[in-house]
Amino acid sequence: MWLEVQGKKVFAATGGKAFDKAQPAVVFIHGNACDHTIWALQTRWFAYHGWSVLAVDLPGNGKSDGPMPQSIEAFADWLPQLLDAAGVEQAALVGHSMGALIGLEAAARHPGRVSKLSLLGFSLPMAVNPELQALADSGDFKAIALMNDWMLARKSHIGGNRNPGGWLLGGAIRLTDRAPRTALATGFRICNAYAGGDAAAAAITCPVQVLSGARDMMTPARGGAAFAKQLKQARVDVLADCGHLMMGEKPDETLDSLKAFLA
Repeated sequence: MWLEVQGKKVFAATGGKAFDKAQPAVVFIHGNACDHTIWALQTRWFAYHGWSVLAVDLPGNGKSDGPMPQSIEAFADWLPQLLDAAGVEQAALVGHSMGALIGLEAAARHPGRVSKLSLLGFSLPMAVNPELQALADSGDFKAIALMNDWMLARKSHIGGNRNPGGWLLGGAIRLTDRAPRTALATGFRICNAYAGGDAAAAAITCPVQVLSGARDMMTPARGGAAFAKQLKQARVDVLADCGHLMMGEKPDETLDSLKAFLA
């Protein structure tokens, strides 16, 4: 599905069914250097069970036009404009990693537009190692390799894919390698710079889920659980033997957790 936001083309997958703005809406927001394809299983279930789905390619990522916003706050203010373009007044937000920061800030800044918020692979601060940032700034492939090495639990590095013949680590590397290097570097920079978490927690009024992988080395589960204590209505779910990229590592368990919270 193509939408126009701020005069730019934006692509959003709809889970295999036509978008119907009369149904409850859920927006899936990918993380740094990813796109809508990371949500393939989850979006299809919701689309076929009474929800209208937008798995968006963020500006400057995937099929969507750039430029990429230069802060989490700017992304958060962009989201209501996406909803306007789709003809939707309110939606549930499901964000992963950088997308979780965007969802968090959007729910705080635009509370009337967000019905529920699910934060996957989330912790604050979402700091980035300066050496990793330097590699990303230079366009070095090593930044991609290191990010994916940390993103998956060790048992997912060899095998572990639910699809026969699939390789989780190789697929994750290929996905993030095809993203513009400038998008990767910008994503790291704005995640590292985001300092609005405490203020957002105080402002959010909708129910929130924090969904973590027990073996996540990028955004440790303990960090997500600690942040959830600041929220008015929060539940914490942890997936065993799972790293940061839970949608691929534990796709069924991730879907079940989202269903329990949203549906």
